[in-house]
Amino acid sequence: MRLPCEVVPVLAETLSASIVGVEGLPVRVEVDVAFGLPALTIVGLAGSQVQEARERVRSALRNSGFEVPARRITINLSPADLPKDGTGYDLPIAVGILAASGQLRTVERLRETALVGELGLDGAVRAVPGTMALAAASFGAGIPSLIVAAGATGEAATVTGLRVHGATSLGEAVAHLAGVHDLPLAEPTTLPAVPKGRRGPDLAEVAGQALARRGLEIALAGHHNLALCGPPGIGKTRLATELAREARGSEAVYVFSGDGGYNEVLNGIDAGLLHRKESCECHGGKSGALQKTDAGGIGTAGGGRHV
Repeated sequence: MRLPCEVVPVLAETLSASIVGVEGLPVRVEVDVAFGLPALTIVGLAGSQVQEARERVRSALRNSGFEVPARRITINLSPADLPKDGTGYDLPIAVGILAASGQLRTVERLRETALVGELGLDGAVRAVPGTMALAAASFGAGIPSLIVAAGATGEAATVTGLRVHGATSLGEAVAHLAGVHDLPLAEPTTLPAVPKGRRGPDLAEVAGQALARRGLEIALAGHHNLALCGPPGIGKTRLATELAREARGSEAVYVFSGDGGYNEVLNGIDAGLLHRKESCECHGGKSGALQKTDAGGIGTAGGGRHV
């Protein structure tokens, strides 16, 4: 006798993307719901922010009216050798659990839709940094549709040819994937023109500092983290800032700067930022602190700012 679909062990797959340096790479979120002691395990080089998704996803599912299967749930983020971090996997993990447990019975749309978004405990879908690069990675992998937070549709819609839908909650995303209620299609967004005469910094303008320049070039080429250490005024901030012009995809770098407000750039408030990395305070005035940034991992110690 066949068991009800709600308790039949099932393997489901959702689509998402990950940030490496300033580029996005497609990621497949595989979810297996099997018999065994209740547990939720995430594998595939998942960082601490991804591991914390277990609690966010559980609460979001319950508070959205869905059931958390009392089964052994294994989630694999493929490719497994690619480091994963950030909160954008919350939405694909939650939807994958629903599909694997039989609560999302229709998966036709799921096969051609990428999912990117952080989940609140109440099931709200929130925007994540780097949405534009994640959208480009999804479209480059042949995925025609993308569901993101409603507030991030303008950024994702800059990718020409990608169908972008904005969801405010997990329930809305599931209803769209099930074909119950279609999410509105975001209008394509055109990047603003850069005013003439605006140019970003250039690493070639730095005189001397051959060793530091060599380190910057290697870090940029290999997507490595880089720490610039030294006393105040030696040129750490200047070197990191001058590196901006050498980077590819400057518009994506601005998204990762943590300042938010990319929609302000799209509205033409400062279109020149699209062609230069924006810098911000690294340690709030506390000398000697060192922080790893989301934008390429360039940090400064002993004064200065990070980019």
